[in-house]
Amino acid sequence: MPRNDKQVRLWVEGQLRAAGLKVTPQRYAVLDYLWSNRTHPTAEEIEAAVNQRFPCASRATVYNTLHALHEAGLVQELYGQGGVTRYDIKVEPHHHFICRRCGLIEDVKVERLSVKARLPLQSGHRVEELDVVIRGLCAKCRKIAEG
Repeated sequence: MPRNDKQVRLWVEGQLRAAGLKVTPQRYAVLDYLWSNRTHPTAEEIEAAVNQRFPCASRATVYNTLHALHEAGLVQELYGQGGVTRYDIKVEPHHHFICRRCGLIEDVKVERLSVKARLPLQSGHRVEELDVVIRGLCAKCRKIAEG
C-alpha cells in the first residue's frame, strides 16, 4: 500500500484505471480522502472534505462518484446507526464493530471472528458475500456506562 503522497497519487490513479474509470479530479479527491481518512465517513463528510479542494463539486457529483467507486469494487458501503451509509476504502474481507452509543466504527479482521456460515438458504441461492456487523459498546462507552 502507498506510503507517501506520490505513491498515493499513483495508487489512486492506478485503481481508477484498473476499474475502467476515468481519472477525474472529483474521483481522485474522493479516493484520496478515503485513503487518508480511515474513519468510515458518510457521503456528507466526504462531500465537505472534497469541497475544500474543489468548491464546485456538487452533492450529486460526490454521490455519483461514490456509487461508481462502489460498483467498481473500490469502496465498500457500510450501513451504520440510523441506516446512514458510510464508506470504507478497505475492500478486502473484514467485518465491523459499531458502538451503539458513540457510533465508533472499527475494522475487525476476518481471522478474529470465526463465522462458519451454514445458511439455510432456499435451493438455488448462491452466497457471494458475508458481511458481519458487530454492535455493542466500545471500551470508552462501556466504562462510562459501568462508571
